[in-house]
Amino acid sequence: MKELLKIQNCNKHFDGITALDNFNCEISKNEILGLIGPNGAGKSTLFNVITGFIPADSGMINFKNFNISKKTPSKINNYGISRTFQDLRLIRQMTVLENVLLAFKDQPGEHLENVFFRNNKVKKIESENKKKAMELLKNTGILNKANDLADDLSYGQQKLLSLLCCLASDAELLLLDEPIAGINPAMIEKILSIINELPKQGKSVIIIEHNMDAINKICNRVVFMDAGKKVSEGTPAEVRNDPKVIEAYLD
Repeated sequence: MKELLKIQNCNKHFDGITALDNFNCEISKNEILGLIGPNGAGKSTLFNVITGFIPADSGMINFKNFNISKKTPSKINNYGISRTFQDLRLIRQMTVLENVLLAFKDQPGEHLENVFFRNNKVKKIESENKKKAMELLKNTGILNKANDLADDLSYGQQKLLSLLCCLASDAELLLLDEPIAGINPAMIEKILSIINELPKQGKSVIIIEHNMDAINKICNRVVFMDAGKKVSEGTPAEVRNDPKVIEAYLD
């Protein structure tokens, strides 16, 4: 499989605490990579470094052979990387549909001149985006929630909406931070089913998750982190049976 993202020798420290310790990792096109490890292992820090929310102290991150190490989050998103957060970061006083619409890239309404002069091209793109958004909601079973406020959704539905916003951005690489934590089994299955189909749509995924059954079910490969280091890497079975992993986390 062709390499999509390459993380080389990344280091990050916070007040003497090592969050990333010479971390190296690659993800290929059309792959689902599981990122596991105990709390404080550096998993979310790695997502923040990849997406430009915090800078690495050293190292390099290449996406499609382009160095994104010092780029802003908005530029990285435009290059084709989107993410979810543990705290979801939805705009809760906007509707479900409006949250999804905001995730589309390169919207003409974002340009100042189009705010005052909405020509036919702008209207056409807005109409197309609305159609795509409604299709996403329909395909995931929450079309009936389109005009509800995001704040009025159940927690599981909010998790699903956060994932849909990632999909609306048409990113090639999705970073999902605990997308099924704290939700009911039926919603877990729905979200896992959506994620599992993404490689068939030309997308790759890195998923942080403590639910090992989910990791075993959908991941092609797993990286186990501890104290900012990559401790083990391989198939879910290989990592699960690695003595270092059993000692540190799974035993």
